[in-house]
Amino acid sequence: MSELKTNKISTNDQNNVAIDNALGLKSYTTTQRDALTSPQAGDTIYNSTTGTIDFYNGSGWFATSDSTFTFNMQYLVIAGGGAGANWNGGGGAGGYRNSYASETSGQNSSTEAVLSTPKDGTSITVTVGAGGAAGSSSASSSPGSNSVFSTIISIGGGEAGGHGYTSVVGGNGGSGGGGGHLNHAGGAGTAGQGRDGGTGYDVGSGGGGGGGGGASGVGDNAPGGHGGAGLASSITGSSVTRGGGGGGGGDNRGVAKGNAGSGGGGATSTTTGSAGTVNTGGGGGGGSYNNGLNDGAAGGSGIVILRWTTADATIGGTRTGLTDGGVQTTGSDSYIVFTAGTGTITFS
Repeated sequence: MSELKTNKISTNDQNNVAIDNALGLKSYTTTQRDALTSPQAGDTIYNSTTGTIDFYNGSGWFATSDSTFTFNMQYLVIAGGGAGANWNGGGGAGGYRNSYASETSGQNSSTEAVLSTPKDGTSITVTVGAGGAAGSSSASSSPGSNSVFSTIISIGGGEAGGHGYTSVVGGNGGSGGGGGHLNHAGGAGTAGQGRDGGTGYDVGSGGGGGGGGGASGVGDNAPGGHGGAGLASSITGSSVTRGGGGGGGGDNRGVAKGNAGSGGGGATSTTTGSAGTVNTGGGGGGGSYNNGLNDGAAGGSGIVILRWTTADATIGGTRTGLTDGGVQTTGSDSYIVFTAGTGTITFS
């Protein structure tokens, strides 16, 4: 037996039906919707999984908008640093993108906008970029690898330029790699992510490499090619400086060091170059011109840090392929630090 109950249905002058109260559509989860038998074209439901109005067009279900279940995410995404070269530029720092509070982002740009993030179980990609492999007598230096969070991509740091090898000029990247000696130019940084690398230097019987660009400062020209300065962030509750460029290698006429505590120091006539600091995206230091200390050093790996209001969302416990330190809290916020790997995460 069919039953129709109503308090009031009226028409206007154009003969359309007017309903005084809000129209309540039948609510289904995505799983329940897909299990409906024999839906008809024009059937419309409320999807309680995604918070959208879905309709059937005769062959499949479609949402009228993207998921309405979202929250604001703050992030710090730093790519892997570029490596230092044999004879003797410093590697560029990994690209630096920051949306936390009002902190400076890469290339001394304004804070990026927070990212509207789904909390309906949608898989979100996270990748922590590796640092570039060191340049040697048999191989050019390598750029750093990109770091990713959802649509946010930070570009790996540019590799350093060396002497007598394929890469004699600094590579472009998040920050540019320093140029090799014999006056080779440094690479260019990426807008909003990092600065340019410095130029190498030639003194006839020796010389020095340019410093790699940092998140904040350009790499110095040789001799004395210091790496460009990084940037500090307090996204985890305490200030940490990351994204420094690698120092260009020198000889007995110059000493070059990485800058900002994250870029590697360049070699001298008596010391080897040092690697960029792990999980800072620091560039690797360049090799020396002489005394058998020619090899460059590796770039530092990147990092991905996410921070959100605790009451807004909960991160899923399955984060296969990623290394993280678990969810931490500071005040009313939660944060998580990813230090290696690539995989997906979800929020609810």
